[in-house]
This record gives sequence, C-alpha cells and structure tokens, in this order.
Amino acid sequence: MEQLEFFDVPSPCIGVCQVNNRGYCKGCFRSREERFNWLKFTPAQRRDVIRLCQDRKRRVLAAARKKQLELELEQQHTPPQDSLPL
Repeated sequence: MEQLEFFDVPSPCIGVCQVNNRGYCKGCFRSREERFNWLKFTPAQRRDVIRLCQDRKRRVLAAARKKQLELELEQQHTPPQDSLPL
C-alpha cells in the first residue's frame, strides 16, 4: 500500500473555472466529467486524474513555448518596416 492511500486526495482546482477549446478547465486541466465526478472517484481514480492533468498541462505549456519561439524567429527574419526599399 502506498503512503498516499492514507490521505485524501485534494481537488486540483485553483479557482480558474474556464474551459479551453478542447473542453478542459484552463486552471486544473480536468475534463467536465472529471470535475463533476471528483467527489465520487476513489483515491486511486483521483490520482490518475491528477496525473492526466499534469500531462495535459505539460502539453499546453510546451505548445505555448513552441509558438513563442516561432514568433520570435519570425520577428528576427522580418525586416523592420522603415528599412524596406521604396
């Protein structure tokens, strides 16, 4: 038995209750079903949900970093407007 099984698994909710375009909460990254059924889940199910949320958060952050890098590269390769030939 893992030590975690002795303690209640708290909700990952951080009070940012908005849904992204994929249907996950922008704050805790849970799906609608995971949010609504949290109190019915066993501790093992809750830990699984938290692992899924952590994976989702990592993917979202990685995608945001990738997009930021692409924007920075694009800005580096775009000449300033006042240096364009007339």
